[in-house]
Amino acid sequence: MKSIQIDDDLYHFIASQTQDIGESASDILRRLVMPSDSKPSSINVTEADNVAPLDVPSAELSQGQCQAMAVFEELQGQQLEAIPKMVERWLLVLSIIHKHHQGLFSKVLGMSGRNRTYFATSKETLLATGSSTNPKNVPGSEYWVITNNNTVKKINMLKEVAHTMGFDGPQIERLIAVFAPEHI
Repeated sequence: MKSIQIDDDLYHFIASQTQDIGESASDILRRLVMPSDSKPSSINVTEADNVAPLDVPSAELSQGQCQAMAVFEELQGQQLEAIPKMVERWLLVLSIIHKHHQGLFSKVLGMSGRNRTYFATSKETLLATGSSTNPKNVPGSEYWVITNNNTVKKINMLKEVAHTMGFDGPQIERLIAVFAPEHI
């Protein structure tokens, strides 16, 4: 077995993909990168570079539900309150929403404030929209989000993202309660 160093956002993304208690990082990565291969094998860098992002279609849900329950199921095991930095929580929640709403997530690109664009597909686009935007990649996606906002602003942005994904009012309130229970 080999050890590798990975960034915190990638670690949180891998952890967010856990399906079973006690599932190892190797098992999670094997499931994500080699879905048809259940036995350990080695993969070289050139093969890894050619792996396309997984786009697992889900069953059609009624409009307004849009996999919200899957998002809550995954968030339930994350223990967000144990993550002290709101930016890390924010990125993890967005990553999970993206995972379960890949077909709709591009709609967040239209979100903006008076002077800032909130989401983009490149860091440079967000840097060009204002000073001190501190853009970060939404783990597991091609999307970038500004992170230099206070928690109340992040909550309002999360409400807008959830609404855009088809969450209903009670689901949005539940999402906020999970994301920032100390701000309810």
